[in-house]
Amino acid sequence: MAVKSESAQNFVPIKEVRDGIVLLKDGGLRAVLITSSINISLKSADEQQAIMMQFQGFLNTLDFSTQIVIQSRRLNIKPYLALLASREEDVVEPLIKIQIREYINFIKRFTDEVAIMKKSFFVVVPYSPPAIAKASDFQKLIPSFMNTKTNTEQQQDSATLFEEQRSQLEQRVNIIQSGLSAIGVRSKQLKTEELIELFYKIFNPGETESPAGMVQK
Repeated sequence: MAVKSESAQNFVPIKEVRDGIVLLKDGGLRAVLITSSINISLKSADEQQAIMMQFQGFLNTLDFSTQIVIQSRRLNIKPYLALLASREEDVVEPLIKIQIREYINFIKRFTDEVAIMKKSFFVVVPYSPPAIAKASDFQKLIPSFMNTKTNTEQQQDSATLFEEQRSQLEQRVNIIQSGLSAIGVRSKQLKTEELIELFYKIFNPGETESPAGMVQK
């Protein structure tokens, strides 16, 4: 008996990405923030304590769940090596050319022996519409000929509902960003292209590029 294989997309809960918002198959919405980080080990004991207390206070103010994700990926050093190679071609002084070439070879040997990792920090902000706003099983069984609204009216209703839900999500995003800013952590909401690139690389871990336009440390 042949076993029917399922598409990998069936296991991905994402329906689409629209206007910087991730729409899930269950009707939920998600916004993703990329944040800077704080090297707390470089702080004094009093500063460390203050940061921890501020962060604890920030978490206690939230009345909704959120998710903090730390992504560790091997740093792609190829663009940097290409930049050095282009600089070598532009240099006229032979001694400097040799120094650049030796430095390139050193970087290649070092990265071959040691995996240089880059950590990225994300905060996933959720919003799930009330159950009453979702289509019930009974509504799904109603024949289409009983629906008096035109396709244009249905699209307008869908767009209006999306804007209302996005407004609720953006309020939560503002709360998160304000709380992070108070403890010295910068954040940026990922746009549609950045979200698509991020999720592509999550499901394709062999890639080493970083999403463009992200917050740098």
